[in-house]
Amino acid sequence: MTTDERTLRERAHEVDATLRVGKGGIDAVADELESQLRDRDLVKVKFLRAARGGTTTDELADRLAERAGADVIETRGNTATYH
Repeated sequence: MTTDERTLRERAHEVDATLRVGKGGIDAVADELESQLRDRDLVKVKFLRAARGGTTTDELADRLAERAGADVIETRGNTATYH
């Protein structure tokens, strides 16, 4: 892990979730994540039970990152932080 990655992970703990993925899935929030990342360095997303279904938070986080052109900094529980 690089120093930059470590710094982003440390800062991620202070960020509140500003997006929630529900039954509408990742398609419903991909554009908003992209927009929020233009304005701020880190964005935290909470994956609600309705969105997870039979998939893991890690899988959903990776799919959302791909759709929004973002990098997953970390996943923890049902949340993921993006850069």
